[in-house]
Amino acid sequence: MWMLLAWLEIKQRYNRSKIGPFWLTISMGVMVAALGVIYGALFKMNLRDYLPMLAIGLVIWSFISLTITDGCNTYIASTNYLKQIAVPKSIFILQTIWRNLIVLAHNFAIVILVLLGFQISFWHTLHLFVLGMILLLWNLWWICTVSSLICARFRDVPQIVISILQVIFYVTPILFKKDMLSKYPWIIDFNPFAHLIEIIRSPLLGEYPSIENWLVCLVMAVLGTVLAIFMHGRYRARVPFWV
Repeated sequence: MWMLLAWLEIKQRYNRSKIGPFWLTISMGVMVAALGVIYGALFKMNLRDYLPMLAIGLVIWSFISLTITDGCNTYIASTNYLKQIAVPKSIFILQTIWRNLIVLAHNFAIVILVLLGFQISFWHTLHLFVLGMILLLWNLWWICTVSSLICARFRDVPQIVISILQVIFYVTPILFKKDMLSKYPWIIDFNPFAHLIEIIRSPLLGEYPSIENWLVCLVMAVLGTVLAIFMHGRYRARVPFWV
């Protein structure tokens, strides 16, 4: 049901459009090309090293930020369903993640083109990319579960989350490399989003994520899951009254 709802929503959003979701891909591709040339020149970096790092970082960050933002509004956007039929609330969480995963699949064409264009070998670390995606989706699931409950009860929270995500974007190694911030390494070390992006980006660049990256993401997933199960079990019956 959640897969069908997500697919229908994508179709309705781009109804009668010839290109459909690929408009997002075109927009992302233009942004990657523009930022790659400009920031590559500003940082005085080789485009072959900088552009793949930037492309993967922007595509994955777009997926993370959009999923969290949509997750905040999951129950609010599903008011009609929640007030008319009794269905498991987790359906709408999975719908949100699957919908953004479809968009990620379209944008991922940019990553593939960049990696092939610069002839970057990543086949020996492809299995780590798969593991990283599983861990990323696991973390996004509990974040959306918790945030959807909080935002259904407190309607100002989605705007707060959007503002926080904008700040996090600039302190996360997306436009820059981690070693460029060697003076303040704690900004990266204590940034969970930096670790989430690294377990995806490093394998695609043919590199191995650090043990610290894996441990932070795994611990965050386990603790977050406990919190999500507790909050979902205690407050899910109140959601129809909140929305």
